[in-house]
Amino acid sequence: MVLLVVMGVSGSGKTTVGSRLAPKDRIPWLCALHDILRREDESRQDTILACSALKKMYRRVLISGASATESNQPQQPGENPALKILFVHLDGPKDIIAGRLEKRRGHFMPPELLKSQFDTLEPPSAPENFITFNVEKSLPEIVLEIESTILRGEVLLE
Repeated sequence: MVLLVVMGVSGSGKTTVGSRLAPKDRIPWLCALHDILRREDESRQDTILACSALKKMYRRVLISGASATESNQPQQPGENPALKILFVHLDGPKDIIAGRLEKRRGHFMPPELLKSQFDTLEPPSAPENFITFNVEKSLPEIVLEIESTILRGEVLLE
């Protein structure tokens, strides 16, 4: 069973990679995404979500829901335990990602907002459950590396 969040700045390839692996006020939205992940987890469904998840707090909300916004409160009796999510961080140089954004047509993210995305990004770090892949590689290479890492059991999935 896999709960996976494909993350990175706009233009890094989250949606494209997520769709290949799987043949939108932020906190309420993230809580709604957490609820979706929780339902999928409870029904033992492999799930892939594409979400920028640029800040550690956003990732904590995806893992724990609204309780993540409460200042270091211990888990209350009867609360659901945190989800075991693997964050796949698609990372790459700003110029490469800017080039991708320039080529996009009809996408909601204007290229001029890319700098603010990089400024906002808090790259995942220990103890977060994550793997990082460079977007300079081809799409098939990125997908194969992610699949291989998961299959080799190099990351915590359950």
